[in-house]
Amino acid sequence: MSGENLENRKIIHIDMDCFYAAVEELDFPELKGKPVAIGGGRRGVLSTANYKAREFGVRSAMPTKTAQRLCPHLILRNSRFDRYRELSHEIRQVFLRHTDLIEPLSLDEAYLDVSKNKDFGGSATWLAKRIKKEIFEKTGLIASAGVAPNKFLAKIASDWQKPDGLFTIAPDQVAGFVKDLDVAKINGVGKVGLEHLRRWNIQTCGDLQKWTKEDLFKEFGNWGASLFNYSRGIDHRRVSSKSDRKSLSVENTFFEDLDLQDLKLKLPEIYQELRQRLDNISEEKRKPIKTIYLKLKTFDFEITTVDQAYSYLANMDEFQKLLLKAYDRKAKPARLLGLGVRFEDSDSLRTLQVELKI
Repeated sequence: MSGENLENRKIIHIDMDCFYAAVEELDFPELKGKPVAIGGGRRGVLSTANYKAREFGVRSAMPTKTAQRLCPHLILRNSRFDRYRELSHEIRQVFLRHTDLIEPLSLDEAYLDVSKNKDFGGSATWLAKRIKKEIFEKTGLIASAGVAPNKFLAKIASDWQKPDGLFTIAPDQVAGFVKDLDVAKINGVGKVGLEHLRRWNIQTCGDLQKWTKEDLFKEFGNWGASLFNYSRGIDHRRVSSKSDRKSLSVENTFFEDLDLQDLKLKLPEIYQELRQRLDNISEEKRKPIKTIYLKLKTFDFEITTVDQAYSYLANMDEFQKLLLKAYDRKAKPARLLGLGVRFEDSDSLRTLQVELKI
């Protein structure tokens, strides 16, 4: 980090509001004002829902049956990834007008480092406002934006005033902002981690600041160092425009637990989706395959993964062999089946994971 003043960085996090659902409303105006969810299917889970559906308690990753019980008039739409990618590309072109330091997180969100942009007198807030306007003019879609000195805070800021939000955390506001910030907002704090923190009556980042780095390490291991920094609004991660995909996978989550015979029936659909996703990788970003793998999660949340060295995408028979091997390990009904490939020469931790909805 030498030569770079981290405190003077200007990071924008752009997050498209209910992107998939918003695209459906854009292309099918008759859906506007109605509760809409994407994905699902009879036994699947939702990938997203619009704000009207959220008024009924419908959320992403919710089983379809639960969503329909909460909102009987919910409109379910199939995913149209080709269309989502098309609009995501148009949004990226807007970003490129203002910076080439862009780190996409998914089709609908990205970090932008605009530290060197001199538009609006160097104001990242006004630039974020301009970017939101240009996205809407180009696509008809609404984005929320967060502006901050680092990625951690920018991502939190983009969610602060959704939908159609724009929120800035200036460098001199960081200490006051994080003091009362719920620790649930910290990167990497999932359900288990949050329970661990709550057991120590740690509710806010201010509570965490009372712990020394040594005590945090003793109680939380290596994660303790991250907690120490994030609770103080410190995040040294750069916005990385280098795309280095480590693997690609398709996972199917089932509403009901499936035995081996049912899993065999689901395998071809997932395999075809994986093949399609591989075919969609552009030539310049395509890398040699190192291994194929299959992942199972049982009804009691045990996970097992089996892999096999292959320099290409093996045929269905090979994946079926992996399924038999994985199922034999646990011999329990499964609620998730995933297929994937790992690529050669990938040192980063980035993984593109596409979830197949049924």
